[in-house]
Amino acid sequence: MTGKATPEASVSTSEGTAPEPAKVPTPEPSGQVAASESTGQEQAPEPQKQPQAQDPAAHEAPATPATIKPEAPSEDVPSAPLQLTLEDVSHSSLTVSWEPPENLGSWGSRAMCWSSVERESASEWVPVNPRPVMVTQQTVRNLALGDKFFLRVTAVNSAGAGPPAVLDQPVHIQEITEAPKIRVPRHLRQTYIRQVGESVNLQIPFQGKPKPQASWTHNGHALDSQRVNVRSGDQDSILFIRSAQRSDSGRYELTVRLEGLEAKAAIDILVIEKPGPPSSIKLLDVWGCNAALEWMPPQDTGNTELLGYTVQKADKKTGQWFTVLERYHPTTCTVSDLIIGNSYSFRVFSENLCGLSDLATTTKELAHIHKAAITAKPREFTERDFSEAPSFTQPLADRTSTPGYSTQLFCSVRASPKPKIIWMKNKMSIQGDPKYRAVSEQGVCTLEIRKPSPFDSGVYTCKAINVLGEASVDCRLEVKGGSQKVALSTLLWWTD
Repeated sequence: MTGKATPEASVSTSEGTAPEPAKVPTPEPSGQVAASESTGQEQAPEPQKQPQAQDPAAHEAPATPATIKPEAPSEDVPSAPLQLTLEDVSHSSLTVSWEPPENLGSWGSRAMCWSSVERESASEWVPVNPRPVMVTQQTVRNLALGDKFFLRVTAVNSAGAGPPAVLDQPVHIQEITEAPKIRVPRHLRQTYIRQVGESVNLQIPFQGKPKPQASWTHNGHALDSQRVNVRSGDQDSILFIRSAQRSDSGRYELTVRLEGLEAKAAIDILVIEKPGPPSSIKLLDVWGCNAALEWMPPQDTGNTELLGYTVQKADKKTGQWFTVLERYHPTTCTVSDLIIGNSYSFRVFSENLCGLSDLATTTKELAHIHKAAITAKPREFTERDFSEAPSFTQPLADRTSTPGYSTQLFCSVRASPKPKIIWMKNKMSIQGDPKYRAVSEQGVCTLEIRKPSPFDSGVYTCKAINVLGEASVDCRLEVKGGSQKVALSTLLWWTD
């Protein structure tokens, strides 16, 4: 028999062949013993009670498991249960488990098991369950804190109870302590910013068992109870300020203590408000359509750093203010694109996370944009000589053409003055020949050969000439065709 629970079975024998059941000790449960629960199967029926000689050891109070005197071994009763183990202990219950005994007795029936609990100051063993149960695990509930118990388990069959299995150490029922731990919400792990007049409501959850003691400090000192309210429960602590002031800024530290253990968490709170205006502003200089300004930082930044300054201008005619610069960090600036003939005033606001300052600092004097007399002074101009001898920037490229299809030759030349372009074939001028069409535009020279024949194959030259010199480029044109076509073309040419 192995496992944590044994299947339900009753202790019985065959009719007419089994001997009369032996006496089974079933002591009545004491009123001081807590109620218990058995997991698994239902309880087995109680064996018949018969008078039996009392065991002298039952009147003795065993102080430790070592002093327990087990019953005399018998072949009819089962052996002691195996592997008696304490599974769990809480502040009000305990759970033990065991394995069935190896020897079930000579009766051949399955053994039922029952448990007994001994208090440290008790004078006798007190049974947990009044009847034997067919399980291998037992939970004892409703125990008092501070009690200590010895525990033993005995296997029982129809022949009687076998020797008990006893835990080596007593079981101490005590409060389970869980170390305190604070869980700071994510949005409070950085500086918590509020504006003056807003409420501060921080709920910080924590853990700990039993209930830990929570306390708050502000910059290392106790809280002002007239301004700050704190309410701590079993699982969280709430810090509440109805109307925050700048003096409420600082580091708040929550400390949770439990039986010599403690956990701390710090939360930084910053209470801010709008900044004051710049200390002073003056007009440094005015030139052309520009004005230079300079101002001093505000004395009160609103308990936080500035995001910059906003600069505005207004002309004297309309008096309307227009923003020139926003979130400008330096304390000097130049305002440009002012209209000639107008007079301007300037003002500067400070800005932080709460917004612009309620007031602005304005210049006392106006910036007058006068129309300055401008005298034109033409610069001397030196004419550049662009004269250049002809030079080809793009030479002619050799080409291969098909008879009967017009083809073109291209090149580009640069020269000043404009050069004269002469085309030649095999060093002979072809100017005026209707078979060829020469064009020169923007320095690009083109020679079109209309319906060429193999006879038109040869070396073509483009020559550019001006007063500063001349230049030429060559290319070879090959018109592919059969020998008979070449002869026929030559004949027709001579005939014409």
